[in-house]
Amino acid sequence: MMQLPASRSVSLINKVPEVTLSFWMIKILSTTVGETGADFLAVGVGWGQGLTSAIMAVLLALVLFNQLRMRGLEPWSYWLTVVLVSVVGTQITDLLTDGLGVSLYLSTAVFAATLAAIFAVWYRMERSLSIHDIVTRSRESFYWLAILCTFALGTAAGDLATEALGLGFGLGVVIFGALIAITCLAWRMGGNAVLTFWIAYILTRPFGAALGDLLTQSKTYGGFGMGAMWTSVLFLAVIVFLVVIAQYGKSGRRGIRDIRAAE
Repeated sequence: MMQLPASRSVSLINKVPEVTLSFWMIKILSTTVGETGADFLAVGVGWGQGLTSAIMAVLLALVLFNQLRMRGLEPWSYWLTVVLVSVVGTQITDLLTDGLGVSLYLSTAVFAATLAAIFAVWYRMERSLSIHDIVTRSRESFYWLAILCTFALGTAAGDLATEALGLGFGLGVVIFGALIAITCLAWRMGGNAVLTFWIAYILTRPFGAALGDLLTQSKTYGGFGMGAMWTSVLFLAVIVFLVVIAQYGKSGRRGIRDIRAAE
């Protein structure tokens, strides 16, 4: 049976991409794909929530295992993991809401408390929540656990705002977009970089979900009527394009280092 190295002392090269405009673009697109992709597979393809969740969970486990085995950042593996985490996180909330009838108020509160607990344990054990220091197996495990919880929380919070509270998709995009802008401004003005990053990361999930609903839902329900399939295909194409650029850039930098080392 294959096992990951269990030691916390394994030294890795930081396995989270540099936080740039491209990072946030891919993150938002991934959150939207998580919303539209899950809906397309469950409804459009006809798999249903149960089968969709099971298949996506297995795929995520395989991709995450591969991601954890790597000793450094590979953009294609990192972002593939994010996309699958987005789909699974969406399905967790949808199963609780639609399958088990759990109130969005309750699920939002529970996911928020769970995420806070993850951060508390992570900080207690590692003394850092910075994504610039994901250099041990332990920190990377905490990181992906927190990411999964942010997607589930963001889905619940987004659905709570746009559906339960009746804000609608368009207003939801505006409100969550404004909150992200305020968080960015707070960081620019000297706010704690780690805190503002995680706040923005959480907020991009309901923003992306509201954007996905706005694009896919019919005009009768206040959307643009693009449909889940075409929205997912379009956003996935942009994600692939941006990730290819990131992967090519990494390969180019690695090639230059190899040439310099050989000289």
